[in-house]
Amino acid sequence: MKIAVASENLMVTEHFGHCVNFNIFETEEDKVVKSESIPNPGHRPGFLPNFLNDIGVNVIISGGMGGGAIEIFNEKGIEVIVGASGDAKEAAEAYLKGTLKSTGSVCREHQHHDECDK
Repeated sequence: MKIAVASENLMVTEHFGHCVNFNIFETEEDKVVKSESIPNPGHRPGFLPNFLNDIGVNVIISGGMGGGAIEIFNEKGIEVIVGASGDAKEAAEAYLKGTLKSTGSVCREHQHHDECDK
């Protein structure tokens, strides 16, 4: 399984599309076996969900995310976890343990990342 965490360096970002990077964690048997950081290739409607799908991501974790991105991830069968915060690797490990649950935080104002529904 491959988990992507929308991040500001090593921390979970509040808004998916405006993250600095994606921390990608490859897992086997509920353990992280490989990690890498990929710079955000740019925010434009519909691009990032397809980009992450193309690199084989199965789960995306973020603080918040726009409804359009969530729809595309859902269409591609990628699990969306929003409402996360803190250290990116710890968030991925919490997901693997079953202790990280999505809050359904959907961002409605792209320019105001602090106005996400929490």
